[in-house]
Amino acid sequence: MEKRCPFLDPTGQDIHGQADALRAQGSAVQVELPGGVRVWSVNSYEVSKRLLTDARVSKSARNHWPAFINGEIRPDWELISWVAMDNVSTTYGADHRRLRRLIGKAFTPRRTEEIRPRVVELTTMLLDALSAVPPGEVVDLKERFAYPLPGMLVADLIGMSEEARVATAKVLDMMAQTTISPEQAQEVLLGWRTAIADLIALKRAQPGEDITSDLIAARDEDGSRLSEQELADTIFAILGAGSETTINFFDLAITQLLSHPEQLELVKSGKAGWDDVIDEVLRLESPIANLPLRYAVEDIDLGDVTIPKGDPLLVNYAAIGRDPAVHGESRCVFDITRPDKGHLSFGHGPHFCLGAGIAVMVATVGLSSLFERFPDLSLAVPVEEIQPLPTFIFNGHRSLPVHLTKVDSGVAQAA
Repeated sequence: MEKRCPFLDPTGQDIHGQADALRAQGSAVQVELPGGVRVWSVNSYEVSKRLLTDARVSKSARNHWPAFINGEIRPDWELISWVAMDNVSTTYGADHRRLRRLIGKAFTPRRTEEIRPRVVELTTMLLDALSAVPPGEVVDLKERFAYPLPGMLVADLIGMSEEARVATAKVLDMMAQTTISPEQAQEVLLGWRTAIADLIALKRAQPGEDITSDLIAARDEDGSRLSEQELADTIFAILGAGSETTINFFDLAITQLLSHPEQLELVKSGKAGWDDVIDEVLRLESPIANLPLRYAVEDIDLGDVTIPKGDPLLVNYAAIGRDPAVHGESRCVFDITRPDKGHLSFGHGPHFCLGAGIAVMVATVGLSSLFERFPDLSLAVPVEEIQPLPTFIFNGHRSLPVHLTKVDSGVAQAA
């Protein structure tokens, strides 16, 4: 009888519990995704770090996943949007280097500092709006702060209007869910491709000072450098990667700090910095739990198991951030003074996140400004009652209910 693979829970109800269970089975074990698709979950920090730099590992389904190439993967597969793209995050070898050189110009340290004033402006605008909330009222800080700040910034960077951003955000939210139906999967694919096609058409007619206009210019000057699909899919990758991960980072960081006030006090007293907070949150609560997909270009011997050529891999960031081989018995403890906060949440090797510098800057500005404006910020419900997102791809919460100011017992009870 064929051995049954563990089914990766699409509802994301216990990401860390499942990660622990998979890690206990080995550095890489087969799991089943929606649609019956089998992949290798890579659960070890050391093995993941090695594979992320291994030339025998690809992110290109169209070149290295036989099931996709041969049409065995349905066009309405629940995760089709994650593998059907043709951009810097799903290319391999020379194609990847070509796209990364081209796109990397938009994510230099100089560019990061140039957009800092806009980050401060957006942050101040959102905090001003929160300041108008009546005392004692419960606020969903994910909806009112964590969600719009990175979303508006990335929309600015690619030249997308606020109206288009809001509409596209709904598609991104659905794409993040791993409980969607095949029909919804097709709706997601059509939705984001239509939105990006509309943006490209607009920017061709009315170019501006934005990444989309820059990429169009590069594409139209020399069509061999950037295909039309690469252009569209790359713009979407920037939108998705730059917003969804940072949204969930803010949610997770705020939750950890509010549920560990002694750690927050270390920052307020100057005994630790926001960089310590950022690295520890990324280690303990990686905003990406499991990232689809990579593929074995040839057989890869990991010692305890061999991944056959053509098999897909899923790097389990939720598992590797809490690997006891690296972080010992305190692996599940939120400790911003931890000397070794080693994490791979920005990736590693050729696909290291191009926007990592911007993400850290946005996180620093956003968190420091939030806690300076609202020093008495507190959770409005026990942390155990905050519901997780319905996905195994991202790690985060559906909402983040808080009190912005101190609440006396009578108001708290009424709230």
